[in-house]
Amino acid sequence: QVQLAESGGGLVQSGGSLRLACATSGDVDVVNSMGWYRQVPGKDRELVANMEKSGSTKYADSAKGRFSISMDNTKRTVSLQMNSLRPEDTADYYCTANVYTSSLGSVPYWGQGTQVSVSS
Repeated sequence: QVQLAESGGGLVQSGGSLRLACATSGDVDVVNSMGWYRQVPGKDRELVANMEKSGSTKYADSAKGRFSISMDNTKRTVSLQMNSLRPEDTADYYCTANVYTSSLGSVPYWGQGTQVSVSS
């Protein structure tokens, strides 16, 4: 099975920075894309940032100019540098990866989540 492990979450003051990291493990042949979503209770999970293996990126409007995603397809990891954090960024952040395996084909996977809390 493919598993994703996130790290880097924590508590930070408004205006501070955090760097999230996510690594894949298991039977992964090709990582097509990796990204980050976030969710707060009672709200839909929303895209924060995503990167395809081509290098193409997509950001939530609220993340543009503050967050930066990077992916190492050799190591099959993704990072999210978050600067100028705001209380509104407080959420559980989930790593996601679209991977190809010979047995299952192209399948999306999710990490268990890491909490980011931004205090005023």
